[in-house]
Amino acid sequence: MNKQITLIVLYIIFSTLAPAASSKPVFSEKGMVVSTSRQASEAGIEILKKGGNAIDAAVTVGFALSVTSSSNGNLGGGGFLVATMIDGESFTIDHREKAPADAYRDLFLDDTGSVVPGMSLYSRAGSGVPGTVDGLIQALEDHGSGKISLREVLTPAIRLAEKGFNLSHYEARRFNTYESFFGRNEAAAEIFIRKDGKPWKKGDRFIQRDLAKTLKRIAKHGSGGFYSGPVAEMIVEEMKRGNGLITLEDLANYSSIYREPVTGVYKDYTIVSMGPPSSGGALLINMLNMLEHYPIDSLGWNSSDYVHILTEVERRAYADRAEHLGDPDFWNVPITMLTAKEYAKNRIRDINMDTATPSNLISASQAPAYESPETTHYSVVDQWGNAVSVTTTINLGYGGGHLVKGAGFFLNNEMDDFSSKPGVPNAFGLVGNKANAIEPGKRPLSSMTPTIVLKNGKPFIIIGSPGGSTIITTTMQVILNIIHHNMDIKEGVSSPRFHSQWLPDVIMTEPRGLSRDVIQNLELKGHTLVPYNGGYIGEANGILITEDGFYGGGDSRGETSAVGY
Repeated sequence: MNKQITLIVLYIIFSTLAPAASSKPVFSEKGMVVSTSRQASEAGIEILKKGGNAIDAAVTVGFALSVTSSSNGNLGGGGFLVATMIDGESFTIDHREKAPADAYRDLFLDDTGSVVPGMSLYSRAGSGVPGTVDGLIQALEDHGSGKISLREVLTPAIRLAEKGFNLSHYEARRFNTYESFFGRNEAAAEIFIRKDGKPWKKGDRFIQRDLAKTLKRIAKHGSGGFYSGPVAEMIVEEMKRGNGLITLEDLANYSSIYREPVTGVYKDYTIVSMGPPSSGGALLINMLNMLEHYPIDSLGWNSSDYVHILTEVERRAYADRAEHLGDPDFWNVPITMLTAKEYAKNRIRDINMDTATPSNLISASQAPAYESPETTHYSVVDQWGNAVSVTTTINLGYGGGHLVKGAGFFLNNEMDDFSSKPGVPNAFGLVGNKANAIEPGKRPLSSMTPTIVLKNGKPFIIIGSPGGSTIITTTMQVILNIIHHNMDIKEGVSSPRFHSQWLPDVIMTEPRGLSRDVIQNLELKGHTLVPYNGGYIGEANGILITEDGFYGGGDSRGETSAVGY
């Protein structure tokens, strides 16, 4: 599948998901889960009703999504978890994929030093060592309530895989759209293409017996049920069917890791977010620090001045992303500098409210690499006020299309998130630099931005989104929608968005997202506006916490589900 086909698939999926008229958020008093899947959200609530805490529920949702949202929920990928606990503790878990031990800097280059088209996306060499299973179990063991066992959190996922669930119209259409893609892999075709050759339709029962067996092994043996034994051997066998690099040693040596949360203060709110190898938290705080110097309240939501100043701020932040961000175990990331108020003040000195700053005049060395929008985010809060924000991915929809035969899950193609060759554009016209070059054991840079906003020291907004490089700007705009524009959480996540990321030097817009006069005013300032090639930007899932209870909002751009009790 080349670039053109990929964009066509994304367009088909997203272009028909225009935001619907905003409905009211879902209200509850004891707990809330918002995810892309009703079955997964209900599974999380089931655990909260049993007395589990937000961590127990988040782990449950994560495993359920591996069944009900197979294109992005995953066992074969990785992600980030951000949590704030009622005792005042905040922590983050990095369960991002890692490069196999046999990976090397020029892995995706040919003998002439040129990037091999599609190798990092569609060959088995594109798969990094998965981290989801280890990360979720680590969270449960260290921060779960102690009332809910691993088997209990896995029971809903096992039931959904073994007994099946009824496909929604959206999921059936997704399967049909990807039919030719599934057909390239025998194991995937066996499960995801109907035996009678007919297209999937709403209400069809979808059963995944091999995945159920894998989940049962994890329930019985913990992480060892995935990173060793039959499942690990199946992963390695899948690698041998092509040019894959993951070995039994890679799997046995994988471990998720606790990272220091990246924190900042915006107005009267505290931002708690994910640090490197996610670029999300640092850039979010950096951009909010810059915006503190402008009258956001009086600019008018999505006015030309509002869009202009957010674009100017985004360009400077993304320029810094390319220069400074990478895996902190391999690269000295200047987090203190990037999140400092004084640094933000210096960065905005050359912003002119009347004129766009060309990206080639914003200093940095390289541009951010392309990231697929095929990711998923979920937010959880329990009756005590423990809050969890999780973003997870396998990169492109269904990863590289390689389903582990006998194990029932797709492997990621996250190796494409590394810079295949610093300074050379990839298939999407973007480049990266040495901070994110391939190295054995290294985790690729990401834009995932699971975030919790505190008000008076307590969780106020739990938010995050899929969307590749647009994740950070989506998260920021939702926060601004609530804090400055008094939107409820449903309005906040569903309202039109725009995106700029330094290179290319454009503002990306959604259909009917900006009025004609705003577009004309921006063009007079020197901006170039283009339609976002995925149709709609992100699919944010958030929770707003007030004195009277919890309000859940799923993005109208996609099939999302807020469930409370």
